[in-house]
Amino acid sequence: MKLAKSSKVALFMATAGMISVPVFVAPAFAEDVTPGYNHLIPLGIMTPDKTETSIGTLEFHDGRPTKETVQRVYDNLDFARGMETFLNFIPATSLEGIRRGMKQMNVTQANQVVIFDKLMDSGPLFLTGNTDTVYAMLILDLERDGPTVIEIPPNAGPGTVNDAYFRFVVDMGAPGPDKGKGGTYVILPPDYSGALKPTQGDETIEIEVGGNKKPVWIAQSTSYTNWVPLRGFLVDGKPDAASKMWRTGLKAYPLSKASNPPKMEFVNASGKVFNTIHDNNYEFYEELDHVIQKEPVSFLDPELRGLAASIGIMKGKKFAPDARMKKILIDAVAVGNATARAILFDPREDGAYLYEGSQWFTPFIGGDYRWLIDNGTGGRNLDARTMFFYGATVNTPAMALKMVGAGSQYAYNAKDKNGDFLDGSKVYKLNIPANVPAKDFWSVVAYDPQTRSELQTSQNYPSKNNKKDDLTVNKDGSIDLYFGPKAPKGHEKNWIETVPGKGWMVLIRLYGPLKPWFDKTWKPGDFEPLE
Repeated sequence: MKLAKSSKVALFMATAGMISVPVFVAPAFAEDVTPGYNHLIPLGIMTPDKTETSIGTLEFHDGRPTKETVQRVYDNLDFARGMETFLNFIPATSLEGIRRGMKQMNVTQANQVVIFDKLMDSGPLFLTGNTDTVYAMLILDLERDGPTVIEIPPNAGPGTVNDAYFRFVVDMGAPGPDKGKGGTYVILPPDYSGALKPTQGDETIEIEVGGNKKPVWIAQSTSYTNWVPLRGFLVDGKPDAASKMWRTGLKAYPLSKASNPPKMEFVNASGKVFNTIHDNNYEFYEELDHVIQKEPVSFLDPELRGLAASIGIMKGKKFAPDARMKKILIDAVAVGNATARAILFDPREDGAYLYEGSQWFTPFIGGDYRWLIDNGTGGRNLDARTMFFYGATVNTPAMALKMVGAGSQYAYNAKDKNGDFLDGSKVYKLNIPANVPAKDFWSVVAYDPQTRSELQTSQNYPSKNNKKDDLTVNKDGSIDLYFGPKAPKGHEKNWIETVPGKGWMVLIRLYGPLKPWFDKTWKPGDFEPLE
């Protein structure tokens, strides 16, 4: 009888007195035994000695990688982790970029405010900032100041507090619990352990603020650093009233200094040039390292923290990659940046596009400000989160949820009706149908695809707004907007300038969106190339 190799070895060893075990004689089907084993081993769990892959040829000796393969796969692992760190930490470095930008404007204390008295023009670099509301922005350092008070004046538009990972903390103003009537908020640090507790919904509690009892709303942040972007609406198409509202009614100070709060300081940023955008090169990791070092361990879950740690970014540890690792990270951030740009400018996600056959897409895929799929059943839509934060800032339910007559809604467009990217050398027409479903206002703003900030041209405000611009209206009530390097004759009022040789994209905003927006019985036209 023919023996399998393993049975022959056992028989030889037993005969020679090398082992005292019963002699095993293989049955007739022993030819099916995997060589080197006593049984047939499923091929799916085995690794061949040589495998061709996208990172090259991988070689093994009986499942053990060669030195060359070990180095190759570790380099690839570090590359993959570096790229995933870029994609997953854009929210953190984006808010860090804003903190640094506000520091450039000498705004670092709770009582200091960046305000755009004459609206945000195209000078400062802000991810898809708008030209239509009067921004007032604060940066809070709850580690330094402890619980911090923010007094919001009546008639404030949408305002929000976001933590250092751009997570929602609380709304203020129109979509907040004060419902635009104004009121006092207290923001607690993540490690606060005193008597104050976060309030629920619209309810207030009375606490002592500077020796006086005051009803307040209380929210607790998960981070020390927080950004507070506030918006004021135009009145008669002008920013003056909103600017005055912020300058006379907005107050912010540490609760510990409520008896004698520091005087408010307002820095007008209209017409100023500064940058609030995170880097897309190796410096991205250094920006992230600053965030990790600043914030408490509880700020991030172990998975995210572990991802950063896998490339050497860990709280309490100096980030100092060696030459090999730095080279890999430079490559990883380049590929990560390219990936984020593909996700933003050419989204492939289900539900990204608002209308069948149209190029308009939503920044909030899935309609969830947390980017959860089926409220978390399907996990988090990572690409949807990347798309939003690579192109935009401010995270609040009021921007994502269906809030008829309140909040705001947005739509991106980077292509013409043929699916080609918008070209600054060409002339396009965009039809805005009559009866735009916006209770407060609507606008269209042009942006630079490189900076994702307002397009810089001879027009300081590259936008059109139905409240502040004298637009020519068609007989049917619709409005045609024109985009190109020169205004088409007779359409100067409705023209937004573009730059030859540069691309561009737009964002349409509806403040106070109405039912026809949500049920899609109203929709904007697509860009029609005229040349």
